[in-house]
Order: sequence, then C-alpha cells, then structure tokens
Amino acid sequence: MPAIRLETKRVEKPWGRRDLWPGFDAVPEGGQPVGEVWFQVPGMAVDEPELLIKYLFTSEKLSIQVHPDDAAARAAGYPRGKDEAWVVLDAEPHASIAMGTLRVMDREALRAAALDGSIEELVDWKAVKVGDVYYSPAGTVHAIGAGLTLVEVQQNVDLTYRLYDYGRPRELHLDEGIAAANPVPYVATCIARERTRPGHLILADGPAFVLERWRWPDRGTLTPAPNRPVWLVALTGAGTIDGQPLESGGAWLVDGPVTMEMGGKCDLLVAYPGAGVVDDLWRPAA
Repeated sequence: MPAIRLETKRVEKPWGRRDLWPGFDAVPEGGQPVGEVWFQVPGMAVDEPELLIKYLFTSEKLSIQVHPDDAAARAAGYPRGKDEAWVVLDAEPHASIAMGTLRVMDREALRAAALDGSIEELVDWKAVKVGDVYYSPAGTVHAIGAGLTLVEVQQNVDLTYRLYDYGRPRELHLDEGIAAANPVPYVATCIARERTRPGHLILADGPAFVLERWRWPDRGTLTPAPNRPVWLVALTGAGTIDGQPLESGGAWLVDGPVTMEMGGKCDLLVAYPGAGVVDDLWRPAA
C-alpha cells in the first residue's frame, strides 16, 4: 500500500503533562505525565525510516542538550545524526526555546558552564508564539521551555547528549556533548515562503528534510518523489487519504501516489527527507 497509517507511542517524561492536544486522550488520574507522542511505522525497525515525527507537551524546561551530525553519530555506531525542527502549536505566556549561545564560546568554556550551571544564562532563550518554526541543525546547543505544545520533525535517531539538566537525577553526556556542540549564536534558516498553490507554505528546506504546512481545502493527488517518502500529520480538522480518514492526532507515511481530500479546517504538516522542495508533490483534481 502506498499509504500507511502510523502507530502512536506515548512516552512518559518528568517534564510532560496530563492534558495533551485534540486527538489525544488526557492522562488518567494518577497516571504519569506524557511528554512525547511518537508516530512509528508498524512492523518496521524503530530506526529504519529516515524521519520521526513527535508531539511534545512540556510543563517544565527540557535539558540543555545537543545532537551530533551524521559523521559523529555514525562513528558512535548510530545510523544518522539529528537535525530537527519544531512547529509551535500552543504556547503559554512567556514560553521560550533556547537556541544557540549568546556569544561564541570555546569548548572549555562550554564545559565549565555546564558543570557550574551558568550555561542556563549563556544560551539564548527566545520568546515563542503559536505558529513559530525553528530548524535546529545538529550541533546546536538548545532547550525547549515549559508551557509548550509543538510538533517535532527530526532525523530518526534516539540520540541526545545532555549538557545540563537543572539538578534532575538524570545522566549527563558532557564528553560526547561538548565534542558534538557548535556553541555559537543561532542564525535562523526557516523563512516561510508560499508555494504557487494558495495555503501551501514551505517552512524549512533541508539539509536533512523539507517541512511544509498546508492549510487550504483541496482535492487532488499526492505523489512523492523517488526515495523521498512523505509524512503527513493532521494538526486540526479532517480529510481523507485513499478514502481512509486523515484526522487530528493521526499521521500517515506515503511512498506512492495517493488521492487526498482536505476539509475546510484541515491543517496539515507535510515532511519528507532530503534537501530541495518537490515541485510537483501536489496535483489538484481537475
């Protein structure tokens, strides 16, 4: 089948929440907070697809962390490094994300700051609002703040090096993290631009993946490029994909032509690996 409905995996986290997002049941009374919901391909090895899509729900700051690039990850025995991007769906007042450092730092200074906790004041905490998009290349020192609901699109590898965790009793990875880090101010690379199709926005274009957002009622055919399967995540509203429901809280992986219909309130994230926007990805019905 060219379209596969993805399975969800709820991941408990100490910084997670019990109230989630439309399409996801709240955590029952007495249950542990859920920080992430992963979309996985049924029957496929966990690290086999190139991309992984998650929802994140935060009630506390996540650790200050970094991810290695492809070369460093493969040298450590992993299939790939980790670029990632975030689309902010909901943000409490004063919510923030730390991206990069306030000034260029050498690795010795970064290590010292991680050890004494001053790193929390040396990363660049940026106020965020609904609709913001950040693309975080491997090597970026970063942290996600409290009070956020967002979708994360990432290269598919479970590999995080924590530099600082606010005194929580979790393992840090200073040697690996310092080696992987590029401790410099963050330069935004996500400048949304509109496709020729109204309501189809390009949010990020590589190098690891392309991320788009489609918010326009439409009918037509989605045709992935060779070796560039497409992930579809319905944020709100509903539609159909080859006659099957495409609805909030669900996601699909598409590796061949499919017919799609998006309702008037459908808000869809579209992601596919590699750099370069696929121009003829969408063909409207005649």
